[in-house]
Amino acid sequence: MTFRMSRSKLIAAATVAFVGGVFFASSMDWTDRIFAQGGSTPAPRPRTEEVRSIADASNAFVSISEYITPAVVSIQSERMPSANPRRRGGQQQLPPGFEEFFRMDPQQQRPQESSGSGFIVSRDGYILTNNHVVEDADRIRVAMQDRRVYEAKLIGRDPTTDVAVLKIEGRNFTPLTFGDDESLRVGEWVLAIGNPLGLDFTVTAGIVSAKGRGLRGLNQDQYSISDFIQTDAAINPGNSGGPLVNSKGEVIGVNTAIASQTGFYAGYGFAIPITLAKLVMEDLIAHGEVRRGLLGVGIDEVTPEDAQVAGLRQIAGVKVSGYSGEDSPSRRAGLEPGDIITKVDGRNVDRVSALQRAVRAKKPGDTVELEAMRYGTRHTFRVRLAAAPTESRSVARAGNTAPAPTTSRLGISVEAVPAEFVQARRLPEQYRGLRVASSEVGSPSYQRLFPNDVIVEVLFPQPKTKIQNLDDLQRALDRVKPGDILSLLVYRGVEGQGGGTVVVNVRVN
Repeated sequence: MTFRMSRSKLIAAATVAFVGGVFFASSMDWTDRIFAQGGSTPAPRPRTEEVRSIADASNAFVSISEYITPAVVSIQSERMPSANPRRRGGQQQLPPGFEEFFRMDPQQQRPQESSGSGFIVSRDGYILTNNHVVEDADRIRVAMQDRRVYEAKLIGRDPTTDVAVLKIEGRNFTPLTFGDDESLRVGEWVLAIGNPLGLDFTVTAGIVSAKGRGLRGLNQDQYSISDFIQTDAAINPGNSGGPLVNSKGEVIGVNTAIASQTGFYAGYGFAIPITLAKLVMEDLIAHGEVRRGLLGVGIDEVTPEDAQVAGLRQIAGVKVSGYSGEDSPSRRAGLEPGDIITKVDGRNVDRVSALQRAVRAKKPGDTVELEAMRYGTRHTFRVRLAAAPTESRSVARAGNTAPAPTTSRLGISVEAVPAEFVQARRLPEQYRGLRVASSEVGSPSYQRLFPNDVIVEVLFPQPKTKIQNLDDLQRALDRVKPGDILSLLVYRGVEGQGGGTVVVNVRVN
């Protein structure tokens, strides 16, 4: 009994002491400190100068994006499929007019469409883009950020560097400024602007991951470049041809490729250096082709074994792997396979991209001084550059790529019937009117008029109008109101087999 009473008194006394202690600690402002030590420590509030630096960087990206985006364009290319129909048994000898029932399915005659990006480089409407964006296109349209749409003319393209130049009609466009990609450093911030996956005028950010990259998948011959800028800014299909810009808002590259097993962004994108793209662009505009100097040698990066054999202390330079032909200018100058080129015109070259940069600034006929190591001995050679082949490499189409005149009320592009078309289709004299070059998807003529149809005559409204040129067709259209029907006599043939006429009725816009 005494022990139980003592224990109860002891517990009561301890409780009173604890409560009293808490009140005393609270009065002394000790409780916050005690409890804080037992929990997580709050992060200190960011300092004003730290927040300001982040905000400044964010505002810089905003300003660059607002400056660059209006000069970026979305490019839509159309390639018309072959007009050869799918043959069926007994089709070859069909009477004229019955081909309509046996011709290629409309689904198969739809134009093949592709999209990409580009950017304006002059006030009078020149546009820089990739060759693969517009290659073999029958029609090219360019859309601006403000929703204006232009028919574009292909000035020229260069498959070797994947550069192409377009032209749209107009004045006072706002061009972008070119920067210096040679002074670009790995780690610098860059922005990529384009139209990936149909998402027009998208801006992504990243850094320069590397310079002087070679891409085996793109380098198909000795003239291809090994000097790409690598970036981790997100680049996806549709970005091709768009600008890569630095923190000053200057273009330092043309986005052209991604390294990915899926075909979509996987952390690696590549851009053509703007100094190279600019040289190609200037040649295409001035000459319709690229005039590049040629050393006439195959070249490779230097391996440790190459350096040791040549007598180099450092693993640097460019190895001569062979000649491009018996008349190689480097062979005539005395260079031999196995030589390691270390200097061009007194400037060090440490890799293939550096040699390419030095030579591409020259023109055919210019002379360059090469310094090379051969089995421990230094040699100097003077090489007069030859002209690199342009046939099948640089494809100039300035003379024959003007967009076919478009009749918007019908939704078709038309042109005079070419002579080779007359011969291939065995087109009779009385049916030589206007050839349909393309039919716009969703237009009044879509799935009614097809590429290579020839509009011969307007049957209705009366009087009938013989169609010999675009003015004849336009006068007929001027006689009808929107929603009226235009009845056309159309010659529809098969290459090598002739054809016949059909009547096509179109409700015009």
